[in-house]
Amino acid sequence: MDLKALLQRFDGRSRFLVHALHSGAAGAKNAQTVFNKQRRSDPDFTLIPFLETLCQQEACVSEDALVLKPLVCLFSEGFKQNLLCFLHLIHPGLPKDRVHHLLECLTQDDVENQWACVLIKQLQRDIEGTRKETLLTLNCTGKLKSLCERFRNADAKGRWAACFEGLESEGKESNVTVLSQKKRKSDYMDHDGDVQEDHQSKRVKMDFWPCDEEEKLTEEEEPKMRTSQLEQSAASVSQAHSDVLGSLKNLPEHMKAAVPVIKELLDTESTWDESSVSALKVFHECDPNEVEILCSMLGLSEASEQSLPQFCSCLLELSPDLSHSTACAVITHLLLEKILSLAEPASRCLVTAVMSLCTRYPRPTCQALIEPVLQKGQTGSAQAELLCRLVVDCLEPHHRLLVFQTILGVSWDEGVLSVIHALLDSKLELSEEDFSLFTNQLCSQSPHFSKSMKFAKMLLSVLTKYQSHVNPACHHTLSSCLSFNETFLKKSLQAALKRISL
Repeated sequence: MDLKALLQRFDGRSRFLVHALHSGAAGAKNAQTVFNKQRRSDPDFTLIPFLETLCQQEACVSEDALVLKPLVCLFSEGFKQNLLCFLHLIHPGLPKDRVHHLLECLTQDDVENQWACVLIKQLQRDIEGTRKETLLTLNCTGKLKSLCERFRNADAKGRWAACFEGLESEGKESNVTVLSQKKRKSDYMDHDGDVQEDHQSKRVKMDFWPCDEEEKLTEEEEPKMRTSQLEQSAASVSQAHSDVLGSLKNLPEHMKAAVPVIKELLDTESTWDESSVSALKVFHECDPNEVEILCSMLGLSEASEQSLPQFCSCLLELSPDLSHSTACAVITHLLLEKILSLAEPASRCLVTAVMSLCTRYPRPTCQALIEPVLQKGQTGSAQAELLCRLVVDCLEPHHRLLVFQTILGVSWDEGVLSVIHALLDSKLELSEEDFSLFTNQLCSQSPHFSKSMKFAKMLLSVLTKYQSHVNPACHHTLSSCLSFNETFLKKSLQAALKRISL
């Protein structure tokens, strides 16, 4: 079962926790941040619904048989490990029976991850208040004692270096052994084989080694090339530096002071706190020109994806919300280039950042992110997957309608078809004019997608879910559209069209 299906089992607040726990190695810390913010906004907030949902029985296929498993067992190993670390951090404030029940559900599954097994045992001991026995095996305890003995003398030379020197000497001894074994093997080889091997090695060296003329030419050109590269690099750096200085002059002093503070937080990926949120309040005081300069100075487009969730969570803590123009500028600088350049599925950090901003600022996201991606005409599978998630999980019906109207004016490809299908499945409330424009677009695009299964499935959704929208003119247009279809769904499409009563 994929994450999208699993998320449907949780309420809105719990979904944020699930997304945070899916954000890689920092999942537990991100979940704790989300949980703390939810508690600050609602002191009565509790994790009991979240824990109960994780323990619910879910039907799944295991070894060609339909079985019932706790929902938590259907998540990835990384999610389970982050969940256990998260519970370890906050368990004192949780009901013990709920946490015990969840741990029992986890132990029902075959836990192959040794870290997860240890975390389960440790969490059980923490809840019960028993820490008398160690979790270490005898072998592990012996190794740790040996290591402590080695580093006990603080004045000993090297300490850690001495340890690695010992490992190095062991490696050298093993290399000497391997070389002696190879030498003994070579003694058994016949003389002809040695001569042939020698000729081959010489031939390889001759083919690989450059001739004298090429070598001289390289030696002469290399200093010139290095000089030109250094000059170009210096010129670009100088130009960039002058642009930065020129832009900074146009900012008020308090905005200039905020730039290095925010930039350091972005570059070092350090923990953001209340002072970080106060530094971001500078966005409230920017006019459209200043916010563009500020985003450029901060280098938001070059910010690492690992720093995005914390930056976005701090933005979301600002009160009041950002203005429409400021939100558009921030989303454009922060996310657009990253999404346009996706060649593989978006990372968890990027997905978390995009979905959090889209949930709070849906209209700016539609205008500054979704529309430009669609208008580029290069909607690959990675971009389409992300846009579909935004459509299904973050946008309200009226915002989905905005995206749909944008799609009517752009060129279509397989990625755009996926987004259209997601929009149609969300049961859009289309006006007669919008549906008429859509059917005309379907007819004009049908020759280009005559063999596309995505296009055929999209047509089937139109004919089954939007029958009430089909008037005689649209019926004729759809009939013309089906004439171009060459997939095995053509008969099903024609039958669906016939069932529509006018």
